[in-house]
Amino acid sequence: MANMFALILVVATLLTGIIWCIDKFKWAPARREKRAAVQAQTGDAVDAKALEKIAKQPGWVETAASVFPVLLVVLVVRSFIYEPFQIPSGSMMPTLLIGDFILVEKFAYGIKDPITQTTLIPTGHPKRGDIAVFKYPKDPSLDYIKRVVGLPGDRVTYDPLSKTVTINPACEGAKPCDKALPVTYSDVRPSDFIQTFNGFDGNETGSGFWQVPQGGEMKGGLRLATRKETLGEVTHDILLVTEAQSQASMYYQQPGQAQSTWVVPQGQYFMMGDNRDNSADSRYWGFVPERNLVGKATAIWMSFEKQEGEWPTGVRLSRIGGIH
Repeated sequence: MANMFALILVVATLLTGIIWCIDKFKWAPARREKRAAVQAQTGDAVDAKALEKIAKQPGWVETAASVFPVLLVVLVVRSFIYEPFQIPSGSMMPTLLIGDFILVEKFAYGIKDPITQTTLIPTGHPKRGDIAVFKYPKDPSLDYIKRVVGLPGDRVTYDPLSKTVTINPACEGAKPCDKALPVTYSDVRPSDFIQTFNGFDGNETGSGFWQVPQGGEMKGGLRLATRKETLGEVTHDILLVTEAQSQASMYYQQPGQAQSTWVVPQGQYFMMGDNRDNSADSRYWGFVPERNLVGKATAIWMSFEKQEGEWPTGVRLSRIGGIH
């Protein structure tokens, strides 16, 4: 859908731009010449309004010419500077909530062709801890948003029992070092979020996430736990379902690696959601190629109180601002 909108925007900008150019350099001068000829023949007998009617700009040309600058600005901003996205699921809670509208910095990871996503001008690479939007590798028509956990060459190990990450960064020769990156965790404590469940079908675990103050309860709901995770220099909150059973048997098994351990190939990244037990991420489907990267999430510009697939019930103005 995102690629289709980009294609429509490019085509519309191109068509209106062609009409604008033809009108500016061919049709408009012809209209002026025709008015000048009429005025030369009639002198002052014909007023300005009458002259306009003699060689009037067609309505469809006027519309295209006036729309073109707007489309051009939108195309440039959306394709190369910032693009708005809506958070549709709870996989990045508590950092990003369902109903958050975010701005994604498109030039953070390279200036790219808006249709093919081919990098035209390299500008940088993801850093560990970045929140990145990317094309889902198994279906590039879908945009996903996760946190960058593993960089090219890293060995990433996830313990589904302690729910902790171990990272051995790449050393010489792009091979993982024996020395692990400092990854630390605070104590686990109750969060402000309760998860409700509609059932379990082997793939999806729950349906709703509700912000309920400590001490509050919801029928059929389970209060999630939270703690801080520090990946090198980046600290953020994560959510956990302490009662959740290990899903390690469903993890992506990289050839030549032990279960729940992955070595990130060159030019690819390992992504995880902050809502660790409610995120379909690299643990389940593998790595994200650099060409799939769309940009870096930088700010929340609007936030609505809502559940996945439902209409908003309010506005969360307090969430507007930078993403931490």
